[in-house]
Amino acid sequence: MKVTGPKALFAMTGRWIASKISGPVDNACWLQSRALALPPDMSFALMSLVSVTLEHPMQSDVSSLLQQSDAVAALLYPGEYRRPINAASLAKTDTYVLIARIAEKAVGMCVLFDRGDCSAELKRMIVDEESRGAGVGMALLKGAEAHAIKLGALTMLLEVGTRNTEAQQLYRRGGYKPCDPFPPYARTPISLFMTRRLSTAFPDN
Repeated sequence: MKVTGPKALFAMTGRWIASKISGPVDNACWLQSRALALPPDMSFALMSLVSVTLEHPMQSDVSSLLQQSDAVAALLYPGEYRRPINAASLAKTDTYVLIARIAEKAVGMCVLFDRGDCSAELKRMIVDEESRGAGVGMALLKGAEAHAIKLGALTMLLEVGTRNTEAQQLYRRGGYKPCDPFPPYARTPISLFMTRRLSTAFPDN
């Protein structure tokens, strides 16, 4: 059977889930409620099907994902601190757009900014709502780190909203720790700043 999208990948786990719990399983309801969590080995198997590559920002997939990102931000922070952006604003030097795809479908993206001081900044991480739980976020994080290292970065920096607990959990799993605001940012009530050393010569404690 040809896999046509993320939902098909989740459906492939149905028989595995049924073998682990008693009673009938409704895959659609299970996905919506997320009452169960995939074990690490199954999550890794799904993550291995995610491809992350650098792509040009001027495409409909990027615009669509940015719209989702802005919608999430508007829901969490309906105030003055939001900074909506568009694809055109990402088409500049030292800014790199990474797209995650499953079976050629764009399921997530993030933006990497080369700060020019041996550090890189991760921005605009978003995973398509239907594709969450398949390891897309971690795949994007690792892909961004790999490219940052190629750019010569030793440290990754990021800003995440204080109410975006899912993103915070992802970054903590990836080894990120809270830090002070970094230029050009100032401390705000809705921002948490995090960092991780990328160089193997300077591993995190």
